[in-house]
Amino acid sequence: MPTPTKKYSDCPKELRDFLFYMLTIRGRSTKTVEAYYIDLRTFFRYILSVNDSRFYDVLFEEIDISHITLDIIESITLSDVYAFLNYAADDRGNTSNTRSRKVSSIRSFYKYLTTTVSVLESNPVKHLEMPSIGKSLPKYLTLEESLDLLANVSTKFPERDYCIITLLINCGMRLSELVTISLDDIRDNTIRLIGKGNKERIVYLNDSCLFAIEQYLPVRANGSIKKESNGEALFLSRIGTRLTPRRVEQIVEECLRSAGLSGKGYSPHKLRHTAATLMYQHGNVDIRVLKELLGHKNLSTTEIYTHVSSTQLEQAAECSPLSRVKIDKKSAIEDDPS
Repeated sequence: MPTPTKKYSDCPKELRDFLFYMLTIRGRSTKTVEAYYIDLRTFFRYILSVNDSRFYDVLFEEIDISHITLDIIESITLSDVYAFLNYAADDRGNTSNTRSRKVSSIRSFYKYLTTTVSVLESNPVKHLEMPSIGKSLPKYLTLEESLDLLANVSTKFPERDYCIITLLINCGMRLSELVTISLDDIRDNTIRLIGKGNKERIVYLNDSCLFAIEQYLPVRANGSIKKESNGEALFLSRIGTRLTPRRVEQIVEECLRSAGLSGKGYSPHKLRHTAATLMYQHGNVDIRVLKELLGHKNLSTTEIYTHVSSTQLEQAAECSPLSRVKIDKKSAIEDDPS
């Protein structure tokens, strides 16, 4: 895997410094910084493609953004950004979500240049707005489907994989958080998780989680799952290495298939949605408590789980004081002497 220095060598100094700043000082994940890199590289390729005659006949993906200077960065206007977003939508087929991410990357970069390192006096994108995003309901398993999934874990390592499913569907943890759990992260009835931006949070384990861990640990320790290579990791592969996110995705898919739930778009992240939705709908968990449990930075992110189910809508209709009023108007008309 290339080192960050080599990886961002095609960037102008200002962009490269920004990426390292987000990675090392702000503690953003490698995945997040990679998204910044891709978005800003695409943006500056567009700027060169429409403003520099040297790149008019160069394939877009081959445009070298190292030609970007601080003067070019400073000369960019809101109109340039709007034109880029239009290009992203029409020519690249970017959805509003993808364009919103690009806006976030551009705004973060210019904020860094103006307020953090002060190489620009004014921020040309200070008033850049986010594209309107249509809110969609999170996809999640119903309570019945969740029970079916838990009852149909029949893999080669059932205790380990049942424990994985149980933690995902009860604690609402991210896949990246699950695979980084070590044994010493578990204390009594709590577990320490490392979330986005290396932020720690403590999640309490309910009886189902404690039971699943209790069942799994003896199997992990007795040699059924080797532990020589990575003894501190909670979840190990058959050769003793820490489970990768991709392997957990495969385990979840295998369990979904056994439960007859394959092909419905469910995944480890959908199990996180499931945990949050079931806690809110069936456990009446306060939205602010749910925010802390899920490790969300903003309450608005958590509010997607406050959607109402079709069952709740049906129950609401039945709660009307007029829901059982039935007046036979046909009979009333027949009995009317007038």
